[in-house]
Amino acid sequence: MAPAQKKVILRSFTNELAWGYLPQSGFLRDGQIILMATDGRATPIPIKTLKRIAYVRDFNLDNKVNPERIGRMTFPARPRGDGIWLRLTFRDDELLEGLTTLDLAFADSLLDDHGLFLTPPDPRSNTLRVFVPRLALQSIEVLGFVTAPSRRLAPQPAPKSKSRVTPDTQPSLFDE
Repeated sequence: MAPAQKKVILRSFTNELAWGYLPQSGFLRDGQIILMATDGRATPIPIKTLKRIAYVRDFNLDNKVNPERIGRMTFPARPRGDGIWLRLTFRDDELLEGLTTLDLAFADSLLDDHGLFLTPPDPRSNTLRVFVPRLALQSIEVLGFVTAPSRRLAPQPAPKSKSRVTPDTQPSLFDE
């Protein structure tokens, strides 16, 4: 069974755009990505030419400048999601912050030197997830590890002294 294909917009360092479909993982083979274009053709694209791959809600084919519609490239404050907070600097000095998970997929991507998957700073943008090839990066900076705030327990009332209740003082529920 073939993996599900998701909508993507590929952006190169020359700001050329390509629209199509890719699986969520395992799309890199021999230094190339095989993009299923919107017209149905399989198009090989070398990974070294790509700046980022944006997994998007809509293609926005009419917008040739910013179809990804990433509103913010950095977080205005501490992120609300869980994960590792990263700041990436591209070869052309552009910055992008995002959250990535601390799991085996993250470790494998660092070891294999392919790239990183990030959740972008703006949850309302057209971009759901971003893949950044390792070759496109100048530096990676870890800004923090973000976890859910610990839940505080409600203060417990002080234990009352145990007093014996005699049957004479305890009302009966079934008295007539």
